[in-house]
Amino acid sequence: MRNFAAISLTLLVGYSKAACPNSCSGHGTCGVDEVCTCYPGWGTNGNAGGDCSDRFCPFELAWVDNPNRDGGVHRYAECANKGICDRETAECDCFPGYEGKSCGRQSCPNDCSGHGTCEYMKDLEFGIVYNEYYDGSTNALSGLGAGGKTFDHEYFWDRDRARACICDAGWQGLSCNMRMCPYGNDVMDVIPGFDENSLLGMPGYGNEVAQVQTVTLYDAELDNLNFNSKSFAIQFTSKLNETYVTQPISWDTTDSVLDGYIETALKKLPNKVIDDVDVSVDSSVNANGVVIDVTFTGAAVQGKQHKLEILQDACEEGCTPRITGLTNIRTFSDTTLSTVEISTIGSHNSFECGRRGKCDYDSGLCKCFSGFTGDTCSILTALV
Repeated sequence: MRNFAAISLTLLVGYSKAACPNSCSGHGTCGVDEVCTCYPGWGTNGNAGGDCSDRFCPFELAWVDNPNRDGGVHRYAECANKGICDRETAECDCFPGYEGKSCGRQSCPNDCSGHGTCEYMKDLEFGIVYNEYYDGSTNALSGLGAGGKTFDHEYFWDRDRARACICDAGWQGLSCNMRMCPYGNDVMDVIPGFDENSLLGMPGYGNEVAQVQTVTLYDAELDNLNFNSKSFAIQFTSKLNETYVTQPISWDTTDSVLDGYIETALKKLPNKVIDDVDVSVDSSVNANGVVIDVTFTGAAVQGKQHKLEILQDACEEGCTPRITGLTNIRTFSDTTLSTVEISTIGSHNSFECGRRGKCDYDSGLCKCFSGFTGDTCSILTALV
C-alpha cells in the first residue's frame, strides 16, 4: 500500500512539472494539450508550433515551385523560393540575381554597369521610337507620340517583378557593359536599278535611292489653317540611341517657307547628326492636311533611320524647347490620323561598322577590315 502511494505521488509530481516545450519561448501560448500556439510570425524551422523559437520571413509569389494537384504554380512562398530565411532576424538572404525583403524582384546584372537603368518588365518598350510600332497595316497603329510604346501586361504575374537593363545612349548588352560602334552604309552594298518594292538587284554602284520619311499632319477640325502661328519641334534618335530635339519651328502657311524652317532646324542638330536633308512641304495635296517629305541625303544618314517624332504638345515656361504646340492636331482617327511613315525605302542599309569592320566594344571604335577605313569603315581604300 505504501509503494502504491509513492508511485502515485511520483506520477502526480511529474504531471505537475509537465509544460509546453521551452515555455513557447515567450512567443506563444501553451494549450491544455501541451502544444504551443505561436504568435503570428513565429514557429519552429519554418513550421507552425514547436517551441515558437524561430521567426518566419516575408512571403511572396514563388518564382518557381512544384504545381499543385490542379496544375497551379506561383503560390506564396517564404522568400519567394529564391532565398534562405534567417530565423533570428526574419530577413531573407536572397540568391544572386534577386533582391527585396522577400526576394520578390530580380536585380539587374552588375547594376547595369553604371550605364543604364534597371526597369520592370511592365515598363519595357517596343521600339526605340514611338512610330516603330507602325507596320503599314493600318493607321491605327501609328501616331505622333515620343519614345517607345508600352503595353498593358495586366495578366503577367511577373510584370512588376522581372527586370532588365535599359542602356544609356551609346551603350549596349544585357548589363550595358559594351559600347556601341558607329553605324554606316556598306560601301559595297548599293543596288543598281533599285526597286524599293521588290528589292531586286546585285551589289554595285549607281541609281541610289535615299530614304524618305513622310509626315502627315491633320488638324482636329480638318482645317490646316489652324496651324498658323503655332510652333512645334522634331525629335530625332540616332542609331546610337542618342536623342536630339530641334529648335522651335514656327508654322508658316507658305509651304516654301515652312520647309526651309524644318530643313534648317534638322541640319542644326548637334554633332552634325543629320549632315544633309531635303524637306518638301505640300498643303495642296489634301486641303485638310499638310504633307511633309523629309529626304535623308547626307552621308551620315544613309541607310534606314529611326522614324522622326513630332513634338506637338505645348512646352511652355520652364520647358525646352519652348513651343506652343499643335494643340488641335488629330491623333485618334483611323482615316485622318496624323502619322509618320517611311514612304521610300532607301537603297542603302545601315550596319555596325558598315559591315566592313569589327566593333571594339571596350572603346566603341571600329576596327576596319583590310581595304576599308573611316569611322564606319565606309571608305574604300583598295580592292582586295
